[in-house]
Amino acid sequence: MSRFSRRRDDAKPGYEDNAALRGFGGYEPADAPRFPSGGGFETPETVEPPRAEPKRIRPAAKPPKWRRSSRAPWVGLVLIALIAGVLNAFGVGKSHRPSSTPAPLPPLVVTPSPRVTVPAAVSGWRSVAGKDGSYAYDVPPNWEPEPTTVHGWEKTGAVPGITLVTSAFLGRNFCQKNDLGGAGVRTEPLGDPGAAARKAVTDLGVSAYSPDNGPLATVTPDAGTDAQVTKADGTKAPARIVVADVIPTDPGECAAKHAVVAAMGFTGVDAVTSGVVVAYADADRSGPTIREDLVGILKSYRFVPAADRGTITPPPTTYR
Repeated sequence: MSRFSRRRDDAKPGYEDNAALRGFGGYEPADAPRFPSGGGFETPETVEPPRAEPKRIRPAAKPPKWRRSSRAPWVGLVLIALIAGVLNAFGVGKSHRPSSTPAPLPPLVVTPSPRVTVPAAVSGWRSVAGKDGSYAYDVPPNWEPEPTTVHGWEKTGAVPGITLVTSAFLGRNFCQKNDLGGAGVRTEPLGDPGAAARKAVTDLGVSAYSPDNGPLATVTPDAGTDAQVTKADGTKAPARIVVADVIPTDPGECAAKHAVVAAMGFTGVDAVTSGVVVAYADADRSGPTIREDLVGILKSYRFVPAADRGTITPPPTTYR
């Protein structure tokens, strides 16, 4: 069998390199040679010979002070070395290699969206409400409500497949991946509630308890019993419950050897559609009252008036 499970439901910040390119500055040429004030060239005949001027005897320039002492260069070198040592001690100029161990990421905290709640109709059980709280059903305390989960089995060449919404589960992942049982809601394109319930138990029994390519599980539905669904205004709508025994053919180690599938069809909004609530379980590992529990789940299905609906926000979940 090929099972699927789906749940209901940040561009990464980028960057732009805006570094500007800067131009280079120019230079100005040295001043051009100057000509005599009269303009043009002056011939040697017109040039007045220079007068002899006395020369001043200037004292020889003193050598730089650092040349006067043989110790001055060494003092400078020692001072440079000392400064370099201090800078090295503070890590200046060192290339820092990235650590081989990446820094731990902060935990991811997910805050769920507010959820509609509905009080349970069966004492001691827990309710499983639809998205807007307009309908609900109850499950025993050892079941796990997961109203936002869609689950089911894919259609293959051998099995018809089936999809359920507003889910709940029994023995979740009891054998690594399999569940002991589950429940959910769907619609069937049949106006007769009894025919819709029979189709649902057959489709689920074959799809959930057969290998993808067969052989198919044996599904034996009973004759069905009448029931009623309470509407939001307090009136009753006719319904029909069908319970089927299933002999699985899935050879897996965790596969059930005997299963029970129950469905209740009720009149839909039109003459060609029926609503269906379905519940199923491993008959040998789910406790001695499992058949009664499945039927009790179906009978608890009702439409909920707005005054009975509430809203809660589940606590945040931290993923590390």
